[in-house]
Amino acid sequence: MTQNSFHRLGSLLSGITAGILACAAPVLALDVRVNPSNPQLGDTISVFIEVDNPGDRPQVTMGDRAFPAFPLRSNLYRAFIPTTPLDRPGSLNIKVSGDGETRNLALALRDRSFNTQRIRVSGGGNGATQIELDRVAAFKALVTPEKFWNGPLLKPTSGGVSTVFGVLRYYNGVFANDYYHRGVDYAAGTGTPVIAPAAGRIALVGRESQGFKIHGNTVGIDHGQGVLSIMLHLSRIDVREGEMVRAGQRIGAVGSTGSATGPHLHWGLYVDGVAIDPVPWRFEGLE
Repeated sequence: MTQNSFHRLGSLLSGITAGILACAAPVLALDVRVNPSNPQLGDTISVFIEVDNPGDRPQVTMGDRAFPAFPLRSNLYRAFIPTTPLDRPGSLNIKVSGDGETRNLALALRDRSFNTQRIRVSGGGNGATQIELDRVAAFKALVTPEKFWNGPLLKPTSGGVSTVFGVLRYYNGVFANDYYHRGVDYAAGTGTPVIAPAAGRIALVGRESQGFKIHGNTVGIDHGQGVLSIMLHLSRIDVREGEMVRAGQRIGAVGSTGSATGPHLHWGLYVDGVAIDPVPWRFEGLE
């Protein structure tokens, strides 16, 4: 056998050996990706998990909190992780388990600058009633398996933004440590229509006359899978609890009921019970 023949034989054997080793190498069944890959405070983080076994619902945790994963198709699941202005920027450690495997992801959460307001208040007796606290808390805890929204959310009323998400406040010179503005305020005249930003089920109707002293006339929409909208200070309510609404359907009108200095709509968007920035949901959509 010539020297060239030996070289060709050696190359052939090397290729066969590499192929055998590649086949023998373990194939990772759990494929995980996140979006956005560089989130900032207030963002909703989507965790997409692809599994080989469609019946094996993955588990997603961060610290001591678990986040439900819902199927997008037979072998693809998604979980939402909400972040807020009160979170500490830095490394997030996300644990994903499924298909008999566990992945540990380290994701950097970027800092973000939020506006600060200084407000002076006087007098007392303006606290929320127990009935509104209990009913709103029960609404924010909803996590239903169905997904009703589709694509970017709609602007819920006309008029300009008067207060953005995440504003921090000093009250009478004292910084409110656990406070941030949990939504977006739109300045509009009394009676201006308010629409559903996405399809869903009306899961909360509360009225000032029923004890909603701070929230005023209120409508809460369950968009499914832990995504919720709450509309405050309405002058009128045009829907009933349990009713299904479509995106763009009128649900009420702008007002100044409850604790409001003038007519405006407060729209809060919640994910897994946490108020998050609605802006990415409106202009980009979280699909």
